[in-house]
Amino acid sequence: MKKKTLSLLIFSFSVLTSFAQTAKEEIYADILKSGSNHMAYQVPTTPLTRAPKGYEPFYMSHYGRHGSRWLINDNDYLNVIRVFRRAKEQNVLTPLGLEAYQKLERFYPTTKGRLGELSDIGEQQHHGIGRRMTEHFPEIFSGKDAEVDARSTVVVRCILSMTAECEELTAFNPQMKMHNDVSESYQYYLNHNFSQRLKDASRDRSAIVNSYAKKYVHPERFCRALFTDESFWTDEDFRPRSFMRNVFGVVTNMQSHGNGEDMWNLFTTEECYDLWKVVNIDWYLGYGPAPQTGSIMQFNQADLLHNIIETTDTVMASKTFKNGATLRFGHEVCVMPLACLLELDSCGRQVQDLDHLEDYWVNYRIYPMACNIQLVFYRSKKQKDAPVLVKALLNEKEATLPIPTDQYPYYKWDDLRAYYVKKLKEFER
Repeated sequence: MKKKTLSLLIFSFSVLTSFAQTAKEEIYADILKSGSNHMAYQVPTTPLTRAPKGYEPFYMSHYGRHGSRWLINDNDYLNVIRVFRRAKEQNVLTPLGLEAYQKLERFYPTTKGRLGELSDIGEQQHHGIGRRMTEHFPEIFSGKDAEVDARSTVVVRCILSMTAECEELTAFNPQMKMHNDVSESYQYYLNHNFSQRLKDASRDRSAIVNSYAKKYVHPERFCRALFTDESFWTDEDFRPRSFMRNVFGVVTNMQSHGNGEDMWNLFTTEECYDLWKVVNIDWYLGYGPAPQTGSIMQFNQADLLHNIIETTDTVMASKTFKNGATLRFGHEVCVMPLACLLELDSCGRQVQDLDHLEDYWVNYRIYPMACNIQLVFYRSKKQKDAPVLVKALLNEKEATLPIPTDQYPYYKWDDLRAYYVKKLKEFER
């Protein structure tokens, strides 16, 4: 009993200290994090906990977002560039505004034919993730009996991300039985799905987000730094707050490219933090456990969680399966709500006061480019009746799960499975 209590205390301490810095401190130290879902994947440096004595990994269930990409819609760029072009024609650009305009015009031609596509950095991210899978869990991917089933949404950037990871796995073990597949028939669990119930719950999302945008986004200094004539941006048709947010979207996504332009000098650090706060609230309301939207938005990934459970059941019941992985590739609109549904770390936290949301729930810790969830399963090497254990990795870092354990970060799969099955049934009633 003393050993169990001590383990739980150590576990609790690890949770409390895992994010010693506040979100504000983290963003002030690394401005790239203010990019939210545009943030480039950061390779973890925290070592992983050794397997319990007598156990070894044999199976991984995975869902990963595509890597860094170009912005998806041409208007994401043009809505910004057109403003700068008009200001240039009217000769109202400051030196800083002219510099920004020139950088945008220099970068924009590289987007032609590339909208939404995987970038060079995005491909590198997935090669790295695949390589570290084999380094951390060689037992899963070794031997002629290793089986990997990899499936992707029909979006090209996801397919290429899958390809990059699988290339690393087959390079590690050319004998591996590798199956890759892309099909519309998988979209119901590989992509996000909003039932009418979820749509109804989110009906107030835009109004809430707009109210916080008015509270936190103050474009006056920003616009004065870019334009010499105040009447240019105070015109009733200009919408300076939207313009500032649009520019911020372009700037934050520049980290997706090896040839991206550095335009962070357009914003103060405080402005970046405030702009991030609005995006953090928006995603929490739209895809998380926010009580303001019924605490149910994460259930748009109910089909994905069902698939994870059912696929794991099939693996456990198989008399021929030895070791391997199920890999799924898609989007942040799936990874983020899945992390909330699984209640990884603080992802399932319900927060009433959105002014202090970042004290409990921080988006960039969940869904940067190439974000991923890995459930790693362990079995006893000698005792066939020993419980199967599982640990969760969020972006390759060990994460807490919502049931007690006396050997964190390892949990009994049977107990965890029962918890999630009950949770899904209660939602679907």
